[in-house]
Amino acid sequence: MLIAVAIVIVLGLSGLRVAQEYQRGVVFRLGRYVGLRGPGLYWIIPLNIERAVTIDVRTRTVSAEQQETITRDSVNDQGQCRAVVSDS
Repeated sequence: MLIAVAIVIVLGLSGLRVAQEYQRGVVFRLGRYVGLRGPGLYWIIPLNIERAVTIDVRTRTVSAEQQETITRDSVNDQGQCRAVVSDS
């Protein structure tokens, strides 16, 4: 009886997941999309019945090298470019 209780507790705790405030957990049950979980503590069904993939929802910026452009009135302009990359 004590071993069965210990197994149930271990299985229950193995399904706990934590997503930070900038992360979400995409949950798949037997390979099909079930929903989003998080941020915070959430539980999935263990033993490969449910699987959680953690994604990052932060917006990242990437600096590009300085480029020279010509405007409509034939004026050379040098400027910096910053690209915004969003994975969502």
